[in-house]
Amino acid sequence: MTTPDVSFDALMAEVMADADRFGHRQHVHLTWLAVRRCGVPAAVTLVSDGIQRTARYAGAPQKYHATVSRAWVELVGHHATADRQQSPRPGDFAAFATRHPALLDKRLLTRFYRPSTLATPAARTTWTPPDLAPFPWQRGDGGDA
Repeated sequence: MTTPDVSFDALMAEVMADADRFGHRQHVHLTWLAVRRCGVPAAVTLVSDGIQRTARYAGAPQKYHATVSRAWVELVGHHATADRQQSPRPGDFAAFATRHPALLDKRLLTRFYRPSTLATPAARTTWTPPDLAPFPWQRGDGGDA
């Protein structure tokens, strides 16, 4: 459950304060803020619900993808958690992005999923685990994404 002071709309406003468009970097930034403020499980719900609501409002509900949304939150969460364990002091998103440049590549999920898997109706509507390679925390080697 999210904390009362964390809302998708507030995070979106914070991210967009210095941006002229909501691109992939802003999406990762919003996800990073959500993970840091309410933890990965709550961030999955917060971000997924917010994106789904935004897509519906924009008249494009088909743009919401359950597996893609959750996978990105989990990937960002993995790296944010590792950063906190190494240095508990708060950092800024620019430093986080510099330490984890792979997260800024919107094709990153192709390391873990076959395109045909992500194209299925099931993956669009419910969580589908990676089918090409495990996520870094599933490998047990602590490796980077």
